[in-house]
Amino acid sequence: MAVTPEARLGETRTFPAPAALTAQANLDASVSETASADPIAFWERAAERLQWATPWHTAHTWAPPVEGPDGLSVPKATWFDGGTLNVAVNCVDRHVDAGRGEKVALHFEGEPGDRIAVTYADLQRRVAQAANGLSALGIVAGDRVVVYLPVLVETVVIALACARIGAVHSLVFGGFSAEAVRFRLEDTGAKLLVTTDGQHRRGAQVEVKSAADLAADGLTSLEHVLVVRRTGQDVPWTAERDVWWHDTIDTQPDTHEPEAFDAEHPLFIIYTSGTTGKPKGLVHTSGGYLTHASWAHWAHFDAKPDDVHWCTADLAWVTAHTYEIYGPLSNGLTQVIYEGTPDAPHRERHLEIIERYGVTVYYTAPTLIRTFMTWFGDDLPTGHDLSTIRLLGTVGEAINPEAWVWFRRNFGRDETPVVDTWWQSETGAAMIAPLPGVTTLKPGSATRPLPGIDMAVVDDLGNPVAPGQSGTLVARRPWPGMARTIWGNPERYRDSYWATYAGHGEHGGYYVAGDGATIDADGDIWILGRLDDVVNVSGHLLSTIEIESSLVAHPGVGEAGVTAITDPITGHAVAAFVVDGAAGAADHNDLRAKVARDIGPIAKPKIIVRVPELPKTRSGKILRRLLAQLWQGDPLGDTTSLQNPWAVDGVRDAIDAARLKEKS
Repeated sequence: MAVTPEARLGETRTFPAPAALTAQANLDASVSETASADPIAFWERAAERLQWATPWHTAHTWAPPVEGPDGLSVPKATWFDGGTLNVAVNCVDRHVDAGRGEKVALHFEGEPGDRIAVTYADLQRRVAQAANGLSALGIVAGDRVVVYLPVLVETVVIALACARIGAVHSLVFGGFSAEAVRFRLEDTGAKLLVTTDGQHRRGAQVEVKSAADLAADGLTSLEHVLVVRRTGQDVPWTAERDVWWHDTIDTQPDTHEPEAFDAEHPLFIIYTSGTTGKPKGLVHTSGGYLTHASWAHWAHFDAKPDDVHWCTADLAWVTAHTYEIYGPLSNGLTQVIYEGTPDAPHRERHLEIIERYGVTVYYTAPTLIRTFMTWFGDDLPTGHDLSTIRLLGTVGEAINPEAWVWFRRNFGRDETPVVDTWWQSETGAAMIAPLPGVTTLKPGSATRPLPGIDMAVVDDLGNPVAPGQSGTLVARRPWPGMARTIWGNPERYRDSYWATYAGHGEHGGYYVAGDGATIDADGDIWILGRLDDVVNVSGHLLSTIEIESSLVAHPGVGEAGVTAITDPITGHAVAAFVVDGAAGAADHNDLRAKVARDIGPIAKPKIIVRVPELPKTRSGKILRRLLAQLWQGDPLGDTTSLQNPWAVDGVRDAIDAARLKEKS
């Protein structure tokens, strides 16, 4: 259903690209015109940045969803058909072959403070050993490998080793429950589970192997559990099934002859998070995905050979697949990977890491930026040199304008670009993002589709909405990084993403992102949040992102989660769950008045609850629907994707306290 809010939070600040940045940028404004004129040829040129063993014979084919005697067909896309390549070779070997073997690929820092620098030559040796080890365990091309690890060098190595031998990896957040891991093992039919004895989390050594055992128990398809010794804890052991990494991988030869695989060969399966329904196992393929990931990273991060790139996402999140593994490594950059949390052992850990490694590109989630705002107030603590940062990036959900401005001022000296990227697990890489040196930036706006990408905001009939109106965000043409299917369930892929606008447009269908958006008079896109997060108050449709942005702009609010709750008179009422800002708790009447001024009286929250923290997915998205369920006492949906499951009890206690206060 298309969404048309009655009012819009105004944002008039603009930040044109500085002339010095434009002069040295990787791209200029002409790239968008060239891509629009011939998108297929554009993506072929992007693919030529990679090393192919066999050239493709057909750049792209597309069979849209079509109504027939058996109902709606399942759409099918191919990219670079007939071409073969090895993804690991593109990410490691070719840089060594080019004489860059001694360049640092990964600066790893563990939460306890252990550090290691892994060069490209070292990474090549490690990946070769892991590839040989996988083969010794009976893993062959097409087999699935589930990886249940924290952010470690071994996590990157095993992903690349799978890619090297053609196995399909599925990375799982190391803090997920046994139940969540088991679902992924069962759904993929994995032959191998890779896990660890334990992990460091907020100063504690958390034992993990027992959860892995519960997940693996009784699965006939699973042949081995490969265990990384990280904490040195005693862990349960199943003879013959369980093997140590140091015995199985580190003893292998450090050379390996790679094989080239078809461009459409599956590279990985990544599961979406959500609060309803079973997670969807999205399948990404080798040639198209790597083309999109590599080019997008190079383009919208204006990647330079001497960059030190830090994407702060957990490696199991799609952001890390694209901007912590395949994108930066395919472009031969140096990266930072950090095992721990931002407040371990103190809240300045990220500032220390940026300074220690000379980070030049810092890519993180709006939720962490807002957390920094609550921790540090208007200014960062002194004593940390962040002068190496030349570019900032955000990902996960729409960033509030005030958080955007704070980020630019405190981390970017009020001069660096903030590249706000919009994309999804389904899209593979960024779809909407500014180009440094080209795009005029607007706080809170994702700006424009990347070259070669055709995004639009449409109404229920599939027609583009007028500027300032909002509707459903769609992609109107296929693109190389798109997920090809849902593992084992192509019909769900069709129904989830293509059925709504099947038959529309020149390509016979639109991909439905599930987000509401609007396009302003300049052509810039503003993401309004999930379509099912819209609040309908007496027929007035309101964006949760807009209300949250108004609240967060108050110094007494560090974060806000807004949701719709049932109201017998108005249908929906606005409920706001707020985390105190650096200035302390805000008066609730002041907050209501501010929202009324910024948006309109209809948007004023009926309910405001102070909470210690908001429940979020591992990708940093606020689970707004969960907030509504907690307020209304409804059964909770799937919470396995939470990065902070303890927040549920905190919100529940805060709701109880708020209701008790009402009665008194």
